[in-house]
Amino acid sequence: MGKFVLKRTLMLIPTLLIILTLVFALMRMVPGSPVWGLLEGEEDITIERVEEVETEMGFNDPILVQYGRYLKDLITGNWGMSYFNQKGVFENMVAVWEPTLIIAIYATIITVVVAIPVGILSATHRNSLLDYAVSTLSTTTMCIPGFCLGLMLCYFFAFKLGWFPVVGYKTIEKTGFWTAIWNLTLPAFALGLNQVASLARYTRSCMLDVLNQDYIRTARAKGLSQGKVYYKHALKNTMAVVGTVIANSIAALLGGAAVTEKVFNIRGMGTLAVDSLGRRDYSQEQAIVLFFAIVTLVVNLVMDIFYKVMDPRIEYE
Repeated sequence: MGKFVLKRTLMLIPTLLIILTLVFALMRMVPGSPVWGLLEGEEDITIERVEEVETEMGFNDPILVQYGRYLKDLITGNWGMSYFNQKGVFENMVAVWEPTLIIAIYATIITVVVAIPVGILSATHRNSLLDYAVSTLSTTTMCIPGFCLGLMLCYFFAFKLGWFPVVGYKTIEKTGFWTAIWNLTLPAFALGLNQVASLARYTRSCMLDVLNQDYIRTARAKGLSQGKVYYKHALKNTMAVVGTVIANSIAALLGGAAVTEKVFNIRGMGTLAVDSLGRRDYSQEQAIVLFFAIVTLVVNLVMDIFYKVMDPRIEYE
């Protein structure tokens, strides 16, 4: 087990290096320069002035030199400084990451709690009215864009019924934990419902496949109750695939937070990422992508360890 975990952990290093390289290269391919934003307040900005500042900031150095400097800073724990407020990029992220992380975790809980039971019910009542209703609702929900779903939820449950705040977010420190959770309920549902539909369909498909296996027929022939057959035998062997979908959905939830935050006027990491990209704030954008990448890789590592615990026969080659 220890050898498996060590090998799987070491494999995160080249994966993270590839991600860093791609993000670094793609950011430099985006048209424009952060210097134009930095000099916005000055009068009569000239090309010579822009080139002078770019040279001072190292943007005119060879790309490999810039990349080496970036890796060196990361290794020494320096994630960089934002070009626009002269604060550390990690400090800027800490200031806004609370709503983003809460929304992602909240949406994941909604996805798991709703989707897995619905998928199991749909599989165990195959070709019934319940199965058709679940399939129809899943397809419909998947077709609705997240921002559109967010606007509809905001209109009915916030504007019309007044159950939730329409827009904005106040931190846990100011309002308390449960109030903050209540304020983020609509964004979490808007972000999670698309994943609910997808996970429910995967759960249904996997359950149907497992329920047709010989060992399930044997369990039924022994006289085991339907509950034991479904939840003790079938569900356990379904969780490997379902767990992978859940792990992948976390990355989608973090990435989709930007749109949801814009709809509900929440200042989070998604909004910061969009603003940083628009300003060509290389250091800040790279730090946000790196953070999301680390979270995604750690979640996948945890899922691999979970698979190993569930099935000791799994080996990493």
